[in-house]
Amino acid sequence: MASYGGGIVCVFIVLCVAVPSLATVYNVGESSGWTVGVDYTNWTSGKTFVVGDSLVFNYGSGHTVDEVSGSDYNTCTIGNSNKTDNSGTTTLLLNTAGTHYYICGVIGHCGSGMKLAVTVADGGVTAAPSESPPPTTTALPPPVTFTSPPGSVLPQPSKSVTLSPFVAVVTAWVAFFKFVLL
Repeated sequence: MASYGGGIVCVFIVLCVAVPSLATVYNVGESSGWTVGVDYTNWTSGKTFVVGDSLVFNYGSGHTVDEVSGSDYNTCTIGNSNKTDNSGTTTLLLNTAGTHYYICGVIGHCGSGMKLAVTVADGGVTAAPSESPPPTTTALPPPVTFTSPPGSVLPQPSKSVTLSPFVAVVTAWVAFFKFVLL
């Protein structure tokens, strides 16, 4: 009989390796970092941000990273930030879908371009480019209703479960180790 101890260890290793690899760490502004004179709108183009990704802001003294509302981002209003940091290296986990706004809270810096808007998609959904046509939908047929004779009991359907891509990867690895290696 095959031993499952090795399979459990392999699944654990896959979990430890696969989970971190699902997220992307973005260095804001790449080698320029978080500073005046960088076009952060251009920097975000072509990138797809998803829940679980991280932004790393690298900057010198005299700058801050302030998470602000969309209104404060648009008007470069300082002093109303939700979060602020001036440590020189700020790592922010993108843990919710939606648009996140960041500015430098030093007077004049946001107006000089130190502002970043990042649209974050759900982890299981990738953002489509804005020029893509809207997806087409197909009408579903009406639901089917089943009736049973009086006094009989029909089993109730189970609730559906949606699996994440992570679960699919783990399942594939378990199947691989179970059927190929054991």
